[in-house]
Amino acid sequence: MVSRTTADARGEVVVLLIGMRVNRFLAVRAWLPVLLGMVRMLRELGKDPARGLLSKVLLTASPRTYYVVQYWESKEKLYAYATAPDAFHHKAWARLNRLERAGKLRGQVGIWHETYVVPEGSYEAVYGDMPAFGLAAAHGQIPLEKRGRYAKDRLAYRSAKGADVEPPEGGRGRPLEAKGAPRPGKGLPRR
Repeated sequence: MVSRTTADARGEVVVLLIGMRVNRFLAVRAWLPVLLGMVRMLRELGKDPARGLLSKVLLTASPRTYYVVQYWESKEKLYAYATAPDAFHHKAWARLNRLERAGKLRGQVGIWHETYVVPEGSYEAVYGDMPAFGLAAAHGQIPLEKRGRYAKDRLAYRSAKGADVEPPEGGRGRPLEAKGAPRPGKGLPRR
């Protein structure tokens, strides 16, 4: 029997993609500290869950490109970690900036990141015979039926955390209106 599940994410989802590209394999002194720095930051975050990293997936795009997909509790916690003077990220970023200004990294190693803050109703997930992975590893895993059989149903899901939208009734949710206000298309004067 096939087990289908979905992620139990509610409200906003924060995803950070962060990685590096080895531009010159022989420039080990340039790219190895970047790679080891990422490992150290992930270890630091793993030891302190209050910082907000919920889950991570380590990936490679090629023999040159390595990256991490990170799921964060909130954009505020991500920003707080990135700017915390006591975090290793602060030291690593300062070192990287010094090397960059001195021209010691140009052409040796590339670094990049992309951050996505995704509002509820703009993400959905389905997993078939999979342990908790990705979004489900970050937010928990529930049976697919709890959010709907089809992607359109899962995208229509609204949690109590997404307070500006009421739960769907077999379809897409709609914005909440003030109590007693006419619903769109109902009770409005005709022109």
